[in-house]
Amino acid sequence: MKKLLSAIGLIPINIAIASHSFASDWSTIEQQADGQTVYFHAWGGSQEINHYIQWAGDELKSRYNVTLNHVKVSDISETTTRLVAEKAAGRNTGGSVDMVWINGENFKSMKDNQLLFGPFAESLPNWQYVDKTLPIDVDFSTPTEGLEAPWGLAQLVFIHDQEELNAPPTCFAQWLEYANAHPNRLTYPRPPEFHGSSFLKALLIELTDNDEALQKPVSEVDFDQMSQPLWDYLDAFHKVAWRGGRQFPAGTAESIQLLDDGQIDIAITFNPNAVYSAQANGNLEPTTKAYSMQAGALSNIHFLAIPWNANASEGAQVAINFLLSLKRNRVKGYRCLG
Repeated sequence: MKKLLSAIGLIPINIAIASHSFASDWSTIEQQADGQTVYFHAWGGSQEINHYIQWAGDELKSRYNVTLNHVKVSDISETTTRLVAEKAAGRNTGGSVDMVWINGENFKSMKDNQLLFGPFAESLPNWQYVDKTLPIDVDFSTPTEGLEAPWGLAQLVFIHDQEELNAPPTCFAQWLEYANAHPNRLTYPRPPEFHGSSFLKALLIELTDNDEALQKPVSEVDFDQMSQPLWDYLDAFHKVAWRGGRQFPAGTAESIQLLDDGQIDIAITFNPNAVYSAQANGNLEPTTKAYSMQAGALSNIHFLAIPWNANASEGAQVAINFLLSLKRNRVKGYRCLG
């Protein structure tokens, strides 16, 4: 289990407070959660993460009689679309989603559309264990305002085989130089898939020298001027990318497969420990290694949230509180933000 856990990895808006009552006594919430089923919408593309969520579900059932049902989605935007439809239909109670693994643009979309329960995060007993020195109050420039609880850290990293590529590019300028010298050997997942979008964000950070304008609303920025270096770079890179930039991997799993098959020289993931789990599963050679770029390195915090109309909001709070448990982190070896 320790190996499994270590394989997992992180404009103010008026918010309509959900109609759920917030119990000041945590024991009352636990009593109300007893017997509830929590439908947890989370990315299902990692076998290790899926196994971990299953383990967490077993613990929640044993400790609190809360059933955690992992609804596997390929992109959490699918869940956002479902919730928007429920909002439009006036389904303000008894919703089909109780808990979501979320961050970035999906959090902003749910916040903008007033689809979130809370604020609740700072009321959780295990909030005391969250590392407050980290930027947990902002999610890709959108204030969290207690509407989501930080679950862990992640960083965009690159995987290579040391026997095949001893000195990989450590910045995107070198990435393009390598691609020109070795055509058809580099690629990235197709956006808007998360890893592909993250690649473009990291690239833009380096190309603009992390311009402070990137942290401001787009209306305050000359978009064409700010983004032009990105388009120029991609025009040059796609000419020498894998399959001439006409085809891209669907995600990190396919990138790792292409690396293992010898079709590309570098794979991309947002989990620094993904290389070890892939090696353990026989999907990568023992000589593979993960590294991060010296410039344009992108990291983020991922969060857990509860929809405004959750049918089991108490069970979701109990589940999130457990996932922030300090005892769980220390005993089981999974380091997140506690």
